[in-house]
Amino acid sequence: MSRILYSLCGADSERPFSPHCWKVVMALDHKGLEFTELPGPFTAIPSLENGFSKTVPVLRDGDLLVRDSFDIALYLEEAYPDRPSLFGGEGGKALARFVEGFSQTVLHPAITKMALLSIHGMLADKDQAYFRASREARFGKTLEEVAAEAEAEKAAFPAKVEPLRHMLKFQPYFGGETPLFADYIVFGAFQWGRITAGLSLFAEDDPVGHWFDRCLDLFNARGRTVTPA
Repeated sequence: MSRILYSLCGADSERPFSPHCWKVVMALDHKGLEFTELPGPFTAIPSLENGFSKTVPVLRDGDLLVRDSFDIALYLEEAYPDRPSLFGGEGGKALARFVEGFSQTVLHPAITKMALLSIHGMLADKDQAYFRASREARFGKTLEEVAAEAEAEKAAFPAKVEPLRHMLKFQPYFGGETPLFADYIVFGAFQWGRITAGLSLFAEDDPVGHWFDRCLDLFNARGRTVTPA
């Protein structure tokens, strides 16, 4: 059965950067499933699979199409129960829902401000125009005005991940001794900042930074196949 993961890149197709797509890359590797990743630019998404989704990731698994990173993880868990679990039961699904909320409301807004202009710079001209118009409409200000808050966000970032630091006193991963999808949710956010803007958000002795390094090394160092900006 052929599997295709449609993901997101800029002008360079060798540098996929979407946090949501990276969640699925790690989830597929976690399940030990072979797949082909096909990164494309923002403006190509509406034409994928006859307009199946307005966003990526999109997974084609044989004749089946699935959109949304969390829904893809749930699909993989149900379709491949004989492979390593992404959730470890219903409690793991609830944990992942909470972590997803934390990532979307705390981590993503901060990383967006730090990486916004770098992402714009990675795009081809057509996608730059789309990205600027859509993001400026979303924020109600120019990209440059949003990016002006980057240094303040970087200074405040260590405090935002203090809950993760506390958790990592007791276990190496969100999932305990081994990672679960909850780990890949936060990994995707940090990987997004790493690839697009070369963000180095952690002091050398920060347990969160050590956790991120462990995640980068998972699955034959899949996360390191794309180097920092």
